[in-house]
Amino acid sequence: MKIIQDLNSIPEQFKSAVITIGNFDGVHIGHQALFHEVIERADALNGTSVAMTFEPHPIRVIAKNGHPPLITLYEQKVELIEKAGIDVLICIPFTMEFAALSARTFVEEILIRRIGMKIIVVGNDYTFGNNREGDVHLLKQFGEEMGFVVVVADWIQSTNGNTERISSTSIRQLVMDGEMVKAARMLGRNYQIRGTVAHGRDRGGRLLGIPTANIVLQDELCPKLGVYAVIVQHEGNRYPAVANIGFSPTFDDHVFTVEVHIIGFDRDIYDQRIMVNFVQRLRDEVKFSGIDELVKQIHQDITDARKILDPYFE
Repeated sequence: MKIIQDLNSIPEQFKSAVITIGNFDGVHIGHQALFHEVIERADALNGTSVAMTFEPHPIRVIAKNGHPPLITLYEQKVELIEKAGIDVLICIPFTMEFAALSARTFVEEILIRRIGMKIIVVGNDYTFGNNREGDVHLLKQFGEEMGFVVVVADWIQSTNGNTERISSTSIRQLVMDGEMVKAARMLGRNYQIRGTVAHGRDRGGRLLGIPTANIVLQDELCPKLGVYAVIVQHEGNRYPAVANIGFSPTFDDHVFTVEVHIIGFDRDIYDQRIMVNFVQRLRDEVKFSGIDELVKQIHQDITDARKILDPYFE
C-alpha cells in the first residue's frame, strides 16, 4: 500500500480512482465493508482503490480538549487499512485551514483534480466541507455536475442479536464497559493496545513471584479497570497472558498501571514493544487482605485465562 501524507507529493492523478473517506477509528467491520466495496469497484475499472483519512482526528483540532480517546492510534490504523487491501492511503494533515475548505473546493480541487476520483463510496451520514456543509445529497449533485459516481453503502449491523449499527462510538462504549467479546464482534478482531515495556514498581517478580510487563498508554482508549485474559504479541510471536488495569488497591499506592503477566515467559523485554489483545474480562480489581490472598487470586486468574485462551493456541 502506498501512503501519502502530503497532497503536493501526488505527481499525477491515480488511474480511475475509487475512494472512500473517513476517520476510520477502530477500522471496524463497517469500515472494512466500505474498503471491500471500494476494492471491488476499483477492480472492475482496472483502477486504484484509495482511502483518505485525517491526522490528527478532526475532533481533536476542532473541539480542542473535547475529543474522545482513540480506538486505534495512527500506526495501527495504517496497518489495518493495508491489511484490508487498499492500494493507496492518503492521510491529510488536519488543520483549521483544511477544515475551512468549502465542500465544492474539497471535491473539485482535491478529489477530482488532484486525486482523479471516478467513484466515491460513503456511508449515508457522510458530511464534508466547512462546518459540514456538504452531505450525501450535495455530493450526488456534485457527481451529476462533475461526472463521478456516488455509492452510498448500507450500514453494517452488529451480530449480537440486536439492530444496533456498528460504529466507533458503540465500540468505544463497549471497551469502556469491559465488554471485550462484544467489542471484538464489531471490530472483527480483539481490541488492542500497544506500548513499550517500562520499569514498574518491581513488585511482580520480586514480591509476588509473578513477573509483569508494565506498559504506558499513549492516547488510546483504556478498557474498564479490572483483570483480563489477553494475548500478547512480541516480535512476531503470540503468548497467553493476564492483564491488570487499575490502581493495585491491595498496596494502597493509588498509582494507575497496566500490568501484563505473560504466562510461561521469562525473558527481559524492557524497552521493547508489545501488543496486548483483550479477549475477555475476568473480574473487577479487588483489595485483598494481604499478599498471600492476592497471589492466590492471581494464580486463579492465570488458570481462568488459560481456559479461555487455549483455543486460540490450538
